[in-house]
Amino acid sequence: MFKKLILAMILSTLLVACGQDTDDSTNENDELVEESQETEQNKEKDNNSEEEEEQPDSNNNDADNQDSNNSQTTEEEETEENEEKAKTTNVSSDLNVHFMDVGQSDATLFQYSDNNKTYNILFDTGDWRRNDVVNYLSSQGISSLDLVVASHPDADHIGQLAEIMNKFDVDEVWMSGNESSSKTFQRAIEAVISSDSGYHEPRAGEVFAIGPMEIDVLYPNRITGASNEESVSLLFTYGKVRFLLTGDADQGAEASMMASGNVDADILQLGHHGSNTSSSASFIKAVSPEVAIYSAGAGNSYGHPHAEVVNRVKNAGVDLYGTDVHGTVIVTTDGKNYSVKTNKDGTVSPKSTGSTNSGKSTNNNSSKETEKNDSSNDNATNACVDINSASVEEVQKIKHIGPERAQDLIDSRPYSSVDQLTKIKGIGPARIDDIKSQGLACVK
Repeated sequence: MFKKLILAMILSTLLVACGQDTDDSTNENDELVEESQETEQNKEKDNNSEEEEEQPDSNNNDADNQDSNNSQTTEEEETEENEEKAKTTNVSSDLNVHFMDVGQSDATLFQYSDNNKTYNILFDTGDWRRNDVVNYLSSQGISSLDLVVASHPDADHIGQLAEIMNKFDVDEVWMSGNESSSKTFQRAIEAVISSDSGYHEPRAGEVFAIGPMEIDVLYPNRITGASNEESVSLLFTYGKVRFLLTGDADQGAEASMMASGNVDADILQLGHHGSNTSSSASFIKAVSPEVAIYSAGAGNSYGHPHAEVVNRVKNAGVDLYGTDVHGTVIVTTDGKNYSVKTNKDGTVSPKSTGSTNSGKSTNNNSSKETEKNDSSNDNATNACVDINSASVEEVQKIKHIGPERAQDLIDSRPYSSVDQLTKIKGIGPARIDDIKSQGLACVK
């Protein structure tokens, strides 16, 4: 309702403005056409008169044309050089990009200043069960945020948005437009609505500037309800250094980004915590990063980052950092050069995730097989997850129960039987059968 009201207001304003501009521009264009026609007619008369009086030397004309072409080429080269210089001279301070260690979730902070003004941009807001993003922002002396981007409505990406909206002065919020039934999402939306912050749903092709930072929207083109796949994906350009963040966008989304334009970047945050649903070989090649960074929790149950992604990145000669190994990773740049600083020393190595897939088109199937193998191990140890008392982490071992549904499951307690899991949005009779076949969920 909120988005519809905002969009309706924007559209009505644009329609009125466009109507006025069209009339004004039409009159101006008519006058310009008339003036242009008169000028061309006068020029033609003058040229004809000159040709009748004097025939120019063809050799001199050839020399003049060559000099003109050389001059034009030199001017174009100088223009390109000046544009490149302008990109770096417009940057007056260092940019610090903090890839926060926030467990099995995502939060990245961009900090820079220009003309005595400090800018803060937050991309994703961490996990709903923690307050580490809020605490980290406070530790950096931040009281306001120019932009908060929630790449998609999963609870591990918008987890602390409500608290951030309540604690900090937020100028604008960007979201994909996809929705969720989770309590975390509802709290986040309510906090955005009750604030004075602007709201926008970015679409591919849009370009924005926040101080010296340029932001290109690479995805999505539109939304269809596919939450992860349609994550807001942004290319941040600071001077000549570029950062690409894609949330949980999958390989199909990556293909769309490649088809629509240049995705080249110096630093790439690997999609979906380093999952094999993202970071295809062709995408890594197209981005051609020098550094790749992923955010994942140490010892997470998803096996992130997946072994094939780690191997793919390393085989491409890309330096790889992960928050599970290195803690918070900070990239500092002056717009020309950059350095990487980590909270902890370590080396990312491929993990045994039960997947030996080479990273081709069967990646998704491989991921599903891994989940099945994990569930088989759970059954082998006769484990039983009591849906009335198990923790958020434990209930996610149940088939079809991810982070959002885990929270819904807990909020909907108590249950008298596993069949009552249909109270959770997205869980129907067919999925209940899957859950029962798994044999993990129970009521004690």
